[in-house]
Amino acid sequence: MPHALLIVLPSKEQTVLIVVSDTTAITNLAAINELHLLRALYGQIVIPEAVRNELVGPGTANPGALAVQTEAWIVTRAVTDVSMVEQLLVTHEALAQAEVEAIVLAHELQADVLIIDEAAGRDVAATLGLTFTGVLGGLLDAKEQHIVPAVMPLIDALIANGFWISPALRTAILQLASEA
Repeated sequence: MPHALLIVLPSKEQTVLIVVSDTTAITNLAAINELHLLRALYGQIVIPEAVRNELVGPGTANPGALAVQTEAWIVTRAVTDVSMVEQLLVTHEALAQAEVEAIVLAHELQADVLIIDEAAGRDVAATLGLTFTGVLGGLLDAKEQHIVPAVMPLIDALIANGFWISPALRTAILQLASEA
C-alpha cells in the first residue's frame, strides 16, 4: 500500500503523467548524480522558463544545467497566465519567480504532479488544488517502485550537498521506507 507521501503512478498501459518541476528537485538530485530518478519515475518532466533560466542563465553553475539543455525528457514550457504569476509574486513575497511559474504552469497544464519542496510554494499549490511531492517523496516513490534499493544513502548524500532536512523528518522518511 502506498505511503501518504507517495504519488500513485499509473501503470504502463495508462496515459503519461504531466509532471511539472521546480528548480530544487533538479539541482539537488543532479548534485548527487541521481537526476535520472526523475526520468525513471515520471518519464518526462516539464519546467517553466524561469526554472530553466535559473539553472542555465548567465553566470550560473548549477547542477542539472547541462541536463536541462541537452536531455529531451526535460521539456521547457512558457506559462501563459502572466497575470497569475504577477499576482502570486505580489501576494506571496516569499516565493521566487521560478517557484511561482512552476505552480502556475502546473495549474495551467492540470499537471498530475508538481515537484516542489518549499513550504510556501506547497501552501500555494494546495490552495490551487494541485497534487505535489518533493525530493524526499520522489525518493520514497523510487524505493516503492524498486528503482533504488534504499533511500538512506541518498538522503545522506543530499544532506552532505546542502539539502536541509530536519532530524525528525529524516527519521520519519526512513521509517516510511522501512529503513529506521
